Formats: sequence, structure tokens, C-alpha cells
Amino acid sequence: MSLRVVFDIDDEDLDYFRASMKRAQSAAASISDEETIRHAAAMIEQVSQPNASAFVQQRVQKLASLIQMLQDPEWPLSEGERRNILCALSYFANPEDIIPDHVPVLGYIDDAIMIELVVRDLKPEIEAFEDFCNFRAGEMARHREERVSRQDYLESKRRELQMRMRRRRRAAQHTTQGRARSRLFLY
Repeated sequence: MSLRVVFDIDDEDLDYFRASMKRAQSAAASISDEETIRHAAAMIEQVSQPNASAFVQQRVQKLASLIQMLQDPEWPLSEGERRNILCALSYFANPEDIIPDHVPVLGYIDDAIMIELVVRDLKPEIEAFEDFCNFRAGEMARHREERVSRQDYLESKRRELQMRMRRRRRAAQHTTQGRARSRLFLY
């Protein structure tokens, strides 16, 4: 028998999550980017175990694409975009977050909520990267027999998708001007 729990997070609660993200980012400033990625990947692997909550498992897999985005040599990011993703991962690299990860059943609930906030904030980046990965896979299959270089078609599509990503980011920022910024991080 399962139990469904639904709750709303109001602006005051979101402020608490934002403050927690800022603390995690400050703490992560003393460790390398590679270490942040390694800790976040370890958390993803730990939560992917069969005994973890399905609610959390469904959300934590979204973090894997952030790590892939950082590590994909064919998807170079600007320094600011890279910093934003690393800042997002910093929260998940810390086992002593809002609810310590070792607390049975509830330890990753705060992580799942933070994932939802991170995914909302990084939506243009995530969508563009996923589109690029899908394009790359399709083009690799399509161009096996042709003389078009992989570098040429990937570079063209990467430029197109990154321009779209940056346009969407600017549009999202314009819609929040005049109101309090609701982003978790912004470089």
C-alpha cells in the first residue's frame, strides 16, 4: 500500500531553499569542480539503488544530464553557464543538506524538491542539451555513409541550439524584471 502526499511550497519556503542553495554554493567554493561532480554523481548512484524512494529516483536522474552536459566535449558551455550548473550540483554534493541524506525515507526529499527548482531554473540549458544529444544520435546514424564531417554537422547544430538556449534565458529574465528574482543562482 502506498501513500500519496501533496503539498505546496510558498514563496517563504522557496526563500528557504534558495538560502540553502547559497550555503551549499559557498561550501562548495573550497572544493574543485571535479570533486563537486564526483560527489553529485555518487549521490545519484546511491539514490538509484532499488531500496530508494521511487519519488526521489524519478527526479534524481535529471541531475545526470547536468553532469553529462559538463563533461560532453562536443557541448562546450560559456563559463557562466558552466558555473550555474556546478552551482546547482553543489547542493547535491553535500550529504548534510536541509534533511541529511542518511535519514531513512526522508533523507532525499529535500534533494528531490531542489531538483525540481534546479530543473526549472536550467530548463533552457537542459532542453538544448537534450535536443543536441538527440540530434547527434540521429545524425551519426544518418551520416555513416556520407562525407559530411561529424564536426561540421555537430558544430552547426550546437551553435543553433545554444543561441536558442541563450534567447530563452534572456526572455525568462525579462519576464521577471520588476519582480523579485526567483532564480537559485545567476552568474
